[in-house]
Amino acid sequence: MAVAAQEVREREQFVLLDEQQVAYRMVLNAVRKAKQADSKEVVVVTGGPGTGKSVIALSLLGELYRQGTSALHATGSQAFTKTLRKVAGFRKREVQDLFKYFNSFMAAEKNSLDVLICDEAYRMRETSANRYTSAALRTGKPQVEELIDAARVPVFLLDQHQVVRPGELGTEAEIRAAAEKKNLTCTVIPLDSQFRCGGSDAYLRWVVRLLELEEGGPLVWEPDDRMELRIADSPEEMERFLDERRTQGFGARMSAGYCWTWSPEPKPGEPLPADVVIGDWARPWNLRGDRGVAGAPPSALWATDPAGFGQIGCVYTAQGFEYDWSGVIIGPDLLWRGDRWITDRTVSKDPAFTKTTSDDDVDRLIRNTYKVLLTRGMVGTVVHSTDPETQAKLRELVGAQLESTAV
Repeated sequence: MAVAAQEVREREQFVLLDEQQVAYRMVLNAVRKAKQADSKEVVVVTGGPGTGKSVIALSLLGELYRQGTSALHATGSQAFTKTLRKVAGFRKREVQDLFKYFNSFMAAEKNSLDVLICDEAYRMRETSANRYTSAALRTGKPQVEELIDAARVPVFLLDQHQVVRPGELGTEAEIRAAAEKKNLTCTVIPLDSQFRCGGSDAYLRWVVRLLELEEGGPLVWEPDDRMELRIADSPEEMERFLDERRTQGFGARMSAGYCWTWSPEPKPGEPLPADVVIGDWARPWNLRGDRGVAGAPPSALWATDPAGFGQIGCVYTAQGFEYDWSGVIIGPDLLWRGDRWITDRTVSKDPAFTKTTSDDDVDRLIRNTYKVLLTRGMVGTVVHSTDPETQAKLRELVGAQLESTAV
């Protein structure tokens, strides 16, 4: 994140590789054409976790900022945007103001920007209106159309397997349809090579097949020299292992499916409620608010502040970030039974799942949640399931025990 800060404020910090460079140049060319021809074009950059979407986004923002081109960066993630504002905009309000939210453009004039970079576009909502929106702005206009209208070149970066809550509509098809409705050219740039998870394509393929997000069923993990994968017999064992990695200079976090109630924030001086309880082991969720409590960092900094270790991250906090070692607790909402996965919505504590959320949508969103959590690690991932049958399946697929590794 510190590198991202320099990237925006000062000069080119990232070395864009192969197709990243192609995507970067295609967007800059679209900007140049739009200016010269007084035209408009929609650009979509697609790719899985770690393919460099946010690297491209920040490289573009930095270059456009230095050129004096009017450009903004927007996301639907409070944690991601606040972290970028804090780190990239350190002591410089002008840079902080480059980072917005998707719902910031309800009243924007058409094409008031040259470029709007919509990072994590899979988090777009149906509309920008919420309970605090004034009646004058409650037009029912789709959020994707607001974002397209705001700039001559709106750029959407997305991974469709990271949609994790109902109402998130950021797909390539949705953006294409919105562009077609406005008779706009829509250019799609796919990214395939990835640099998260140690650059291990084998690991990402293993995760996608494990969760049956692609056909073929789970694969036995064949260790490579890029990514480590281990199964923990208990959360205690996972935590000890990750804490040892921290003493060796690695970053580490633990996250879990949304299967435990999330208590209100404690009052100053009170301890954090240990909501995530598994047997005799209990830990608090990460904080939800904007202030630190009892030594724990605010929600937006959980993934980047060392004090975040010790609280369990949920998908909404972990999404968009990465750390060296990732511990993932699979809760009782995802169970292996017989020869397939089943999802149990009755044990989910996610308030985003309402009675109107279909079973098919819940199933897809739960699987996507674990896909996000399982792809945060840069060096290694440790997995534990609270369900014995599921844990046995994971052990069958992976086999490696924590005791056998000395990293």
